[in-house]
Amino acid sequence: MNSDLEKKFVKLLDEHQNIVHKICRMYADSQAQHKDLFQDITVQLWKAYPKFRGDAKFSTWMYRVALNTAITLYRKKKRRVRTQDIDEIGFKIEAHQYDDTTEQNLKLMYAAVRQLNDIDKALVFLYLEDKNYTEISETLGISEVNARVKMNRIKKKLRTILNP
Repeated sequence: MNSDLEKKFVKLLDEHQNIVHKICRMYADSQAQHKDLFQDITVQLWKAYPKFRGDAKFSTWMYRVALNTAITLYRKKKRRVRTQDIDEIGFKIEAHQYDDTTEQNLKLMYAAVRQLNDIDKALVFLYLEDKNYTEISETLGISEVNARVKMNRIKKKLRTILNP
């Protein structure tokens, strides 16, 4: 790959890496898993980047690749996916630390969301990111009506979990 493509990718990833951290937070139970998942998602984004045509916003494409990567890894219950060593790619990406020490209420919400199935987690994540139902349906590959119905059911389920 040419260095211009690498530079553009690194710049876009750096600008939008909070998306990846939020997905890691949704699917990883520990800081070590968070770091592993961040690296796995970054590698998958890099592998898929040459196919990014710009039909959708970069962030929408990034959500889709990142969520699919997280869901695939955790569905298989395998933590190792054969990937290329990130050091061999020829660039370094610094993962900024995500400080959640003052967010006790968020911890409770994340714990409740972790009890949901993988697709419901992804839907909640996109909803919490203020994505509209059109964007949610495009990202998850479901109808807009299905996204709305699922979200209403998920809200009821989360209320039950948080307020037994």
